[in-house]
Formats: sequence, structure tokens, C-alpha cells
Amino acid sequence: MNHLSEVLKHIVIGDTAVSGCLTMFPLLVDRLLEASYIVLNEALAAGTARVSEVGEAGSVPELLFRNDGDKPVLLLDGEELIGAKQNRVLNLSILAPAHAETRIPVSCVEAHRWGYRSRHFGSSDRAFYASGRAAKMAQVSESLASGRSRRSDQHAIWDDIATTSERLGVRSETAAMADIYEQRRAGIDLHVERLTARAGQAGAIFAINGQIVGLDLFDCATTYARLGPKLVRSYALDALACEAVNGTIGGSGTDPDGFLRRLRAAEAERFPALGLGEDWRARGDHIQAAALVHNGSAVHLCAFGG
Repeated sequence: MNHLSEVLKHIVIGDTAVSGCLTMFPLLVDRLLEASYIVLNEALAAGTARVSEVGEAGSVPELLFRNDGDKPVLLLDGEELIGAKQNRVLNLSILAPAHAETRIPVSCVEAHRWGYRSRHFGSSDRAFYASGRAAKMAQVSESLASGRSRRSDQHAIWDDIATTSERLGVRSETAAMADIYEQRRAGIDLHVERLTARAGQAGAIFAINGQIVGLDLFDCATTYARLGPKLVRSYALDALACEAVNGTIGGSGTDPDGFLRRLRAAEAERFPALGLGEDWRARGDHIQAAALVHNGSAVHLCAFGG
């Protein structure tokens, strides 16, 4: 079996940053790499990519991504796509090849809308909150291991969004995740301002109230600089939800080195990726992970405790 130690060998933990009950342990790289791809926001802004429903009738768990550019485009696990018939999030990270169409698996995060607001999707400044991404990862990994498509449990995702909305006192006519973020934007943005990227930072381990909840890591620091704020928002929303129930507790029990040791030891199974590279799925000692690996590097690795 394969282990994740190889893709983590150039990582060191930087100085801790704290914002309320949310703690960030920067993951620094000891080598400088240039990304061979661009991220979704850049591709959409340049007009070299578009995301649409798969047809006029649409299909909840699938969208069509068209890349007319000369470089691959990185689509981030949990990244929110807004517009068209309903808002969706990516089920996994995908490196979409240049000059090609790719059908991408998604999950709906707006249960009570099914009607066009635009013909194509736009990107947002947020991703599915981290606890939702963790549950979705487990669902997609199980689906993949069973030989099925990379689908989530859509009803479980809707239930999770409803629970989070209630916990944070959010009301939404369409049960949209976007409304949770918008109605709690001030608190979320404060965490983003406090947890900015350090020089050489390619990812981070995040803890809430002293408990490590997840890790996101890219193959180069420039990618984290572009996508880090989306990910900090995803952990920040969970931090606000935790504070609403438990208040703020100290972080003395946090052990990022132990989390990395368990991740390095996790056994990974390889699958062909959608688009370029390989899709690695791993489970270990109270940990689960997914990695998009291309040309020997983990373009994006995400892991959660559990």
C-alpha cells in the first residue's frame, strides 16, 4: 500500500497564529515551486473557462466545466459555484486539462431553488465549511471505493446545512449555504484578517477549541496565497458555530505534530483522477484524507480527524 509520507516530506510547521477559538498552524515548504496551472477564479475572470449545467434540464450532482485556456485549471474540493439553477460545491479537487470539457461531480448547497439565475456559474470567496467537507469526503470516498461515481449523500448535506443555519440563527428562503456566510460575514472576515498567509506557506492545520479539525496543503505557496482565504473562511464558520454552542476554550491539548505523524502513516489507495493525475484516498488512526496527485506532487491534500 502507499503512504502519504512522500508528499509531506518537504513540510515544516511554522509559528502558530490564533484568532478566538480558531488556531492555524502554518505548513511551510522548504522548496519553491511554480504552479503549472491556474485556479478557478483566475480562469473565470480571464474568460478562458466556464461552468454550466450539463443541459437545459440540469442534473443536481453534475456540472460541465469547459477549459479553453492553455493551462490546466485547479478546481478546489468544496469550492462554491454560484448561479445557474442552484448553488453547488465541488465534491473533490480536480485538475481540469487545457482545451477540454470535464464533467464535474458536485453537491447542492441550496435546497429550495431549481431555476436559472444565470446561464453560467460564477465563483465565490468561500468553500463548504470544514465539517461539511469532512462528511462529504467520507461519502465520496465510500462511493469511489464501492466502484460508483464520486457522489455525496445529498440529503445528508442538506440536513447539515439546515442544522448549521439553525445553530447560527440564520434564515434563508432557499436554504442556501451562501446565506449563512453572508449573515455571519463580519465574524468570518475577522478570522481571515488575523490568519493571513506567511512567507513560504503552502497550507495549514486548523484547530477549533484545542481540537485539530483539518489540514489543507498545496504543492506550492502561491496556490495557498490564492485559495487560503476561502479555506480559512470554511474553518472560521465552524469556529463560529462551535462558539455558539460551547463558547471559547483554550487550545492546550492541540498536537499538530501528532496529526502529521498519523497522516504520514495513513495507507492510501490510488484511483484515476477526473482530469489529470491520480485521486488518492486514505484512512488511518482517527484520520481520513484525499489527495490530488500529479507528476509526483500533491497538488491538493486535505485531511480531517475522524
